[in-house]
Amino acid sequence: MIILTLNAGSSSLKFNLIDTADETALADGIAERIGLSDGFIRWTIQGEKGRVDQDMKDHKDALKTIMDELRKTALKDRDVTAVGHRVAHGGPHFGDPMLVTPKVLQEIEELAALAPLHNPANALGIKTAMEIFPGKPQVAVFDTAFHNSIPDYAYTYGLPKELCAKYEIRRYGFHGTSHRYVAERTALLLAKPLDMLKIITCHLGNGSSITAVNKGKSVDTSMGLTPLEGVIMGTRCGSVDAGAIITLMEKENLDAKGINALLNKQSGLLGISGVSSDLRDIEESRASNDSSRLTFETLCYGIVKYIGAYAAAMDGVDVITFTAGIGENSNSTRAWVCNRLRNLLGIELNEAVNNARSKEDRIISTPSSRTAVCVIPTNEELMIARYTAKLV
Repeated sequence: MIILTLNAGSSSLKFNLIDTADETALADGIAERIGLSDGFIRWTIQGEKGRVDQDMKDHKDALKTIMDELRKTALKDRDVTAVGHRVAHGGPHFGDPMLVTPKVLQEIEELAALAPLHNPANALGIKTAMEIFPGKPQVAVFDTAFHNSIPDYAYTYGLPKELCAKYEIRRYGFHGTSHRYVAERTALLLAKPLDMLKIITCHLGNGSSITAVNKGKSVDTSMGLTPLEGVIMGTRCGSVDAGAIITLMEKENLDAKGINALLNKQSGLLGISGVSSDLRDIEESRASNDSSRLTFETLCYGIVKYIGAYAAAMDGVDVITFTAGIGENSNSTRAWVCNRLRNLLGIELNEAVNNARSKEDRIISTPSSRTAVCVIPTNEELMIARYTAKLV
């Protein structure tokens, strides 16, 4: 099967074309600045990089341009079998991937209240693909699905039970497709059965979440009802005392829309540092800028706390795995975290392997380390393609 995976943002459309026969990535890329000036699409098709600068009025315009190029190059006389979509929030009702029906699409849109930055764009991507590929199966794969195994005492908030039931308020978790993929790859890398391992997966990027995976099942995760909770992120605040939020609303005269913008778009790395939402910029300036130093250490300290908590929750941990933009590429973040956990978890870092640039799965701890540490590039698109092919 030839599966097209789509991850739609409000002004972007990320795509991958995968042949599931051998799980070959035929093409990947992204359209950016959709609906804005200076739009462009960049891609890698069968190893060749390309770019077209083109204003795109909407996602349909972007996807048509992408498919015109793919049909000339990667597809040729073949056709897309089905389209798999990343959907951020599945709420309490969507666990397994689902064939998209009008009812499923409506529910995805209704869940926008829980993921306002993601679900509306995900739904738009599905509608666009339905127009471009009439009659082709569309499959929704939910970021929250992997976390459906979290026990009730771990997903329950200390709020009135009736209100939580009424508004479906609980910990859902996100990045589930990534956490599942990385946990499975970790077991393969260590040559051990997944159901024999206690793994802590650290998906660290512009959005970050940390998950406790016990015997292949998610048992706790740092993101909650929405993708705001947990460690600080690019522009998201992470876990904050609710009283601080109430204080800001009162003192700054903010309504729900205003506080939502502050917590989601003006906080995190950007808010603390005043420099950037990109950790690379913060790492470059932390030696000379104390706000950058504070931001970096606040992030790393938060990661340490979650790892420590999840090691306690699982009554031990066999391996810690780093993934995503920061997890895969920031050797200084990994080193800070692992060195802080040296005594507690017996971690011994192989500094040469940790510092080496690589896109391969690798173990960065020494053979004598009591807790193994791995770096595994995530591949959510491959997982979405697998789910889509299986369901279709």
